[in-house]
Amino acid sequence: MIQLKTIEEIILIKKSAFLASRTLGMLAKEVKPGVNTLYLDKLAEGFIRDHGGKPAFLGLYDFPNTLCVSPNHQVVHGIPNESPLCEGDILSIDCGVYMNGFYGEHAYTFEVGTVSNDIKKFLNCSKKSLYIGISKCLIGNHIGDIGYSIQSYIEKNGYNVVKDLVGHGLGKEMHEEPQVPNFGKKGKGFPLKNGLVLSVEPMVNLGSSEISFHKDEWTITTLDNKISAHYEHNIAIVDGFPCLLSTFRYIYKELNIQSFEEDPFQNKKINIDNF
Repeated sequence: MIQLKTIEEIILIKKSAFLASRTLGMLAKEVKPGVNTLYLDKLAEGFIRDHGGKPAFLGLYDFPNTLCVSPNHQVVHGIPNESPLCEGDILSIDCGVYMNGFYGEHAYTFEVGTVSNDIKKFLNCSKKSLYIGISKCLIGNHIGDIGYSIQSYIEKNGYNVVKDLVGHGLGKEMHEEPQVPNFGKKGKGFPLKNGLVLSVEPMVNLGSSEISFHKDEWTITTLDNKISAHYEHNIAIVDGFPCLLSTFRYIYKELNIQSFEEDPFQNKKINIDNF
C-alpha cells in the first residue's frame, strides 16, 4: 500500500534526512587515502546518536553497521572493514537515520584523493542523472517517467544503470511502496501524487549493467569489475512539484564545491528551523 504523507510528516522525514546529510558532510573530509571504512562507520554512528537520531541501517534486516560503504566496483551494501582506502579510489557511502518515528537516507560517491578525468566525468554524469530523475517527479507524470529519464541520459553518455536494484518509497518504514527503478517507460507505473515521498537513487555502472551478489548476503559488485557510482536524495511531491528533503550542501561546504543544482527543488512550506 502506498502511503501519502501530510506536510507535518514530510517535515519529520526531512529532519531525519537532513541528519543523514549532515553525517555525510561530517565524513566528507575524512574520506582520504589510508583511512579505513570501519573508522568512518564509527564516526557516523557517534555523530548520529549525538544529534538525537538512531543509525537506521544498524540491525535493519540484520545489517551489521551504520553505513553501507561501497568502494570502486562495489555497487551498494558494502560492509565497513579495516582495509585502507587508496589514492584514486571512489567510495559510495549510504547513510540512514531514524528519528521522530520516520526514516531518512542519503548517498554520495566520494573521490579518494585524486581521480582521473574519465572517472570525474563518470561521477558527474551519474550525479546529474539523479537531478534529471528528480525533475520528473511532477503531478501528471508516472514512476516510469523518472526511470526513463535517468536511463536515457546515462545510456546516451555511454554508461549503464543497474536494473536489479531500485529506489523506493520512504516514511515510517525504510522501504515502502512504490519501487522506483532507474529505467522504465514514459507514462507507465504509479501516477505521481502530492504527499508521495521517494528515495530516488541512480546506481550507475561504468561498464555492463550486470551485477553479482556475494556470499556475505550484502555486498553487491559489478559483474565485470568496473566501477559503479551511487547517488541518492529523498524527495517529496508538494504542490505538484518535487521538493528535496536531503541535501549535498554539507558535503560541498567541506569540499569547497560551489553548486546551485538543488535550487530548483526547494519549497518554503517544508523549511525546518533546526538546520
